Amino acid sequence: MTVADTRPTRGNQLLDALPEAEWQRWQPQLELVDLPLGLVLYESGGKMNHVYFPTNAIVSLLFVLENGASAEIAVVGHEGIVGISIFMGGGSTPSRAVVQSAGKGFRLRADALKNEFGRSGPVMHLLLRYTQALITQMTQTAVCNRHHSLDQQLCRWLLLSLDRLPGNDLVMTQELIANMLGVRREGVTEAALNLQKAGLISYARGHIKALDRPGLEQRTCECYQVVKTEYDRLLPPGLAV
Repeated sequence: MTVADTRPTRGNQLLDALPEAEWQRWQPQLELVDLPLGLVLYESGGKMNHVYFPTNAIVSLLFVLENGASAEIAVVGHEGIVGISIFMGGGSTPSRAVVQSAGKGFRLRADALKNEFGRSGPVMHLLLRYTQALITQMTQTAVCNRHHSLDQQLCRWLLLSLDRLPGNDLVMTQELIANMLGVRREGVTEAALNLQKAGLISYARGHIKALDRPGLEQRTCECYQVVKTEYDRLLPPGLAV
């Protein structure tokens, strides 16, 4: 990982919500770093030395089985933080964090975040609200993967990913999507072609573009709206604490 810039500028919803006094205290400790596609931020059971606040990147939280198979349990973008175990007291997690859409993000040392969390007050309440929203996403993903069609799962995944990016484009191979959803690549190919035939997306050479977002929202299951509603309730746009 390379340090891209050491002059922090806000671009993450949690950082934007910090009171000015906290932001001024955090600023010298934040590093703006490159988050290239496929970068593993932490492994299952490994020590977590930093937390990450993505700005224009998306990080996938995956659960990996003993045979190497994996399935995504949540995605984190500019609305959140990667590494909640640090301030929740665990220090490690059974999941893996991998960059699924390249970009940048702020990095903060684990001990610095624990110190800020220990001060209680606005930082603690902000991070706990985000954690509640993230848990909602994890539980709803489990329900969705068990009860809804692959077509609906793909729409949910696309919408959640697009919510965490500044535009309507994703760079993502079908193989990577299949690994995220824990399904066969052939199934993703068929589902993606169905969405393309319906005029909802365009897909070519790993580039996915949303052409009809309302159509995607109509086609997906209720799981997407459940997650979005909870994030909007707990972390509304323009939130300041």
